[in-house]
Amino acid sequence: MTASIIDGKAFAAGLRARVGARVAAFVAASGRAPGLAVVLVGEDPASAVYVRNKGRATREAGMVSVEHRLPADVPQDALIDLVDALNADSAIDGILVQLPLPPHIDERAVTTRIDPDKDVDGFHPVNAGRLATGLPGFVPCTPLGCLMLLKDQLGDLSGLDAVVIGRSNIVGKPMAQLLIAESCTVTVAHSRTRDLSSVVKRADIVVAAVGRAQMIKGEWIKPGATVIDVGINRTPEGLVGDVDFAGAMGVASAVTPVPGGVGPMTIACLLRNTLISAERREGVAYEKGAI
Repeated sequence: MTASIIDGKAFAAGLRARVGARVAAFVAASGRAPGLAVVLVGEDPASAVYVRNKGRATREAGMVSVEHRLPADVPQDALIDLVDALNADSAIDGILVQLPLPPHIDERAVTTRIDPDKDVDGFHPVNAGRLATGLPGFVPCTPLGCLMLLKDQLGDLSGLDAVVIGRSNIVGKPMAQLLIAESCTVTVAHSRTRDLSSVVKRADIVVAAVGRAQMIKGEWIKPGATVIDVGINRTPEGLVGDVDFAGAMGVASAVTPVPGGVGPMTIACLLRNTLISAERREGVAYEKGAI
C-alpha cells in the first residue's frame, strides 16, 4: 500500500483564490479593502521571512498590508501602545504580532492586549474560550488549515478516532477542540505519553505537532489512517516533519509532506480570518464555512 500525498500547497492556492474573490466583493460593498497589520520586533531571520511572505500574500489577495518593524530593544510599553493604536484603527481588521518576542517582553501581556475581534491569529484567551464553547471566534491558523485538509480528504469526520500529538496552545489544544466539534473521539498525546505507539496505532486520524524530527514511526500508524504532519524540523538532511514520512507512506492512506503540506495553509487561513474579521466589522453578510 502506498499512501497518497496531501497537496497542501495546491489546496492553499485554491483557498487564497477564493479569499481574493470575496475580498473584491467586500471592497465593492464597503468601499475599502480589509487591512492586516503585522508587527515584527527585532531581526530574527526566520520571523523576517514569515512577515515578508505574509505581506506579499496579503497584497496579492487585494488586502492592505501594514508592517511595523521595531528594534529588538523596544520597551514593552511602547509595543503595547502600538497594539492599542492598531486596536483603535478602523482601517485595521487583523493584528498579528510575530512570535517569538525578545526575552524582555512578556508575550502574554502583548497577545492578550490585542482586541479579540482583531485577533486573526486566534491566540487570545477569549478566542480560545470561544472555540472551546462553540462560539464564533478566530481559530489559530495552523490547526484550522489542518482541519480543512482533513475534511477535504475524508469528508465527514464524525465518529473517527483522532490522536493529536502535542499540547501547545497554538496547535495541539485548538486542534483537539476542532476535532471534538467535528464529533471525533479525540486523544491528546505528547512526548511523555506512556506507550505512545499503541495510542497512535488505534487512530484513524493522526495529527503530529510535537516538534521532534521523525518521532512518529511508520509502524505506529494504523493501516489506512490519514496523517497530518505539522512539524518542521531542520536536520543535516534538510527539513523533515514529526512523522517518518517514508514509513508512513507505506501504511497510511494519505500523508502531508514536509514541506508543502500544512505550511502553506497557515498563511492562507490568516487571509481567510482577516477577511472574515472585516466582513463582521462592516456588517457585510458572509456565509459561514464558505471559505
